[in-house]
Amino acid sequence: MSDQAPGARKARYWIGWVLSGWLIAFLLMDAIMKLLALPVVTQSNAALGFQGAGMARALGVILLAGVALYAAPQTCVLGAIVLTGYLGGSVAAHLRVGDPLVSHVLFGVYLGVMLWSGLWLRDPRLRALAPLRSRVSG
Repeated sequence: MSDQAPGARKARYWIGWVLSGWLIAFLLMDAIMKLLALPVVTQSNAALGFQGAGMARALGVILLAGVALYAAPQTCVLGAIVLTGYLGGSVAAHLRVGDPLVSHVLFGVYLGVMLWSGLWLRDPRLRALAPLRSRVSG
């Protein structure tokens, strides 16, 4: 049982969905662009060492599957795990080619923090599994 007021629980839940919604919308747009193999996608992928429209579409399918899993409350944790792996690959790819740290390499980390923060805020099971703890004195 939570010691917070119902209004605080409701606000936390909706803030979590807003964060998750932004992330879902952004990743869905990215997945669609990859599935369409737009020139901007194939050129960006080529710079990272991923050649061709087939590779872009494969990445789009993986990303779309992860987003679908994350968006469904029944499979949101599995989706978060899949997307964390996907974003980790993005971090590794950008690091490998020497892209700028703050703007490119860590972008996947920023998205991952948003992903897990949104899920943590909206899912009491995850908060029970990974609670924030205050410092214990003494």
